[in-house]
Amino acid sequence: MRRRIVSRVLLAAVVVALVSAAALYERPRRDEAGSYADGVGVDPSGAVQLLPAGSGATYLPGSRVLTPPDDATPEETAAALTLAHEQREWLASGWLPEGAYADLVADALLDLKVLTGDGAPLAAMNVNWRYVWPRDAAFVAVAFAAAGHLDDAVGVLEYLQRVQGTDGRFEARYVPDGSGPPDGRLPQTDGTGWAMWATAAVLDAAPAADRADLLERFAPLRERSTAFLLSQVSGRRALPPASPDYWEHRERVVTLGTAAPVLAGLEASARLHELAGDGTTAATVREAADRSREAVVDHFGRYGYGRYPGPSPADAASAFLLPPYQPAPLPGAVEAWQASMPSMMRPAGGLAPGGSWRELNLSWTPETALYALASASTGDEDGAREWLDWLAAHRTPLGALPEKVNAQNEPAGPAPLAWTCALVVLTVAELEGR
Repeated sequence: MRRRIVSRVLLAAVVVALVSAAALYERPRRDEAGSYADGVGVDPSGAVQLLPAGSGATYLPGSRVLTPPDDATPEETAAALTLAHEQREWLASGWLPEGAYADLVADALLDLKVLTGDGAPLAAMNVNWRYVWPRDAAFVAVAFAAAGHLDDAVGVLEYLQRVQGTDGRFEARYVPDGSGPPDGRLPQTDGTGWAMWATAAVLDAAPAADRADLLERFAPLRERSTAFLLSQVSGRRALPPASPDYWEHRERVVTLGTAAPVLAGLEASARLHELAGDGTTAATVREAADRSREAVVDHFGRYGYGRYPGPSPADAASAFLLPPYQPAPLPGAVEAWQASMPSMMRPAGGLAPGGSWRELNLSWTPETALYALASASTGDEDGAREWLDWLAAHRTPLGALPEKVNAQNEPAGPAPLAWTCALVVLTVAELEGR
């Protein structure tokens, strides 16, 4: 597949025309687009500050440390310089790409480092996002590992292992100290699948000499997650029960956004048990993964891998049926993923979460970045670079990747968003063969 910029422009133009005709193409107010920020910064005390739009803040070079004000004390200035030096050293200790995406990846990694703190990666620093979603955290762990920051990746996995329920289930989100969820949202099944996928991916990126220790360290996470995932596809049931997924909606029917991560988690669990020398469990999990894959193909695939079993609108979760989540694309998954884009295009040129997403103005950067990684993982380097270029062009004045972009091509919603940052790092790493 070779999507050219002109085809993307034409699709965007069609969407703009439809939105205008429906009288929906009005400039959204900031509160309608979500609490907006230009980025985050670290002050001389090490505290993380949310930087509102138009704050005029700047960073010390090569860092996310705020430039001390003119009236800063010598001690404050010295502390800021030390923190900036530490951030630069951390960044230099891992991988950075050469060329066009060097600054994009450096900024994304620095933002992830700031958001993660001591191992609890916040979705964002904005008030309603200042929590840890297991799904986002899993992607952050994999991004850290891919960039050569294994200790940071391990810290995130340790957080997930600590907050996971004894039954292997994850809540939708957690307060950063890991004491529990902030509200009564329903648990989300996909979190367990993502935790297993991330654990296997971190082990793959780790030096061979470290893998035995990591397998032992995360044995509780592996065993609890495996038991839960097997329970979701037990007996005659090869698809998991309905659960909220990354759309954060209550669902009555299982979605592709739940079924695909469960399958990815089973595939990862089988590999982890093989690495741990537990062939018996590995075979049991492999058999469950095979049945689950057949069910996904039968109930979703024959209808184009839409959001629900049977005929249904396209969903960005079609990307979850491709590498790096699955060992190989499911039958027909590449074609379905390619076909999903037109119905999801938004006026600014990014994507919505799905073809049935009701809001018509906003491009969502996590879904757009998902498609960048899917392009890179399926060999469409031109497509991956187009999406990356779009993401890079729609950052905030401080270089942060926002959650959304409005119809006027302006950043909207919280920034930086951890999930998007992680996906950008993984996309460029994939392009460079890491």
